[in-house]
Amino acid sequence: MGCTTVIKLSEKTPLSALMLGHLINEAGFPVGTVNIVNGYGNPTGDLIARHPGIRKVAFTGSSFVGHKIVMASAETNLKKVSLELGGKSALIVCKDADLDEAATAAHVGLFLNMGQCCVASSRIFVHEDIAEAFTAKVVDLAKTLRQGASEGHGEGVIDLSLPTAVAVCDLGPQVDKIQFDKILGYIEVGKAEGATCVLGGSRVGTKGYFVAPTIFTGVTDTMTIAKEEIFGPVMQVLTFKDNHEAIQRANSSVFGLAAGICSRDVGNALAMAKELEAGSIWINCYDNFDMACPFGGYKESGWGRDKGEYALENYTEVKCVMIPIAIKK
Repeated sequence: MGCTTVIKLSEKTPLSALMLGHLINEAGFPVGTVNIVNGYGNPTGDLIARHPGIRKVAFTGSSFVGHKIVMASAETNLKKVSLELGGKSALIVCKDADLDEAATAAHVGLFLNMGQCCVASSRIFVHEDIAEAFTAKVVDLAKTLRQGASEGHGEGVIDLSLPTAVAVCDLGPQVDKIQFDKILGYIEVGKAEGATCVLGGSRVGTKGYFVAPTIFTGVTDTMTIAKEEIFGPVMQVLTFKDNHEAIQRANSSVFGLAAGICSRDVGNALAMAKELEAGSIWINCYDNFDMACPFGGYKESGWGRDKGEYALENYTEVKCVMIPIAIKK
């Protein structure tokens, strides 16, 4: 029996997958093997989730939409569902951490792709004894980010009335106005709830959806910016007294997609990793990926795993065939 794949593109970023479709044709895939459709989540995505002829849905996106897909499956043909959803990932910086290494991990973990990254290390738990020194380092790193809109592979920046034209772009615009407004709204909520904005906290330029790299200190677990996924270049620095406390607070989130630990004591870091409720855990680094390593989350960060051998379980069924064997005398 043949298998047909339908890829529904994000309405916000369709071009890369359309290019994939072009390459699929060029490679000579049989016609109809892969079908690419565009459209909004509702109705296009909903039609896919409810279609009785579709037996498996793999979704990457928000937890809100993930809940809807599960409901659609339950209300129709109980199609298999795997979900790679949102996160509010914690990076724990222990007292014995190499500060330069930890600051780099936090910087990469948060500002990659303008903060529009599901595993973004947006909750940075730093031991109270080193919090001031650590914060100074992440602020200095964030100040080096070159912001703009580039053509091609980063060369030839388009002038969008930004304060400074740059030759290479480190931090581009947010994906659209909806996300841009959402991020700025979270920043204002953070300020209103008592967090201290030590860097950024505003729009950059007069055109485009550019948000300044933003860092908050004095953040507590109950603040909105510490609980909800911002999906933008907004870092929150929280402090802790001991590793047990850090683990308990890191696990208090409804999400569990990723986490990080910075410590010179590898044995201690591995023991902490065992206690963290997250699908990917990086030690003394962040955002390191390998196709052989399974990727996915705990709790409301999703079901199942992508990549690696575990990913095959999402797309296969186990069948048991038994034949009685008569023993003749």
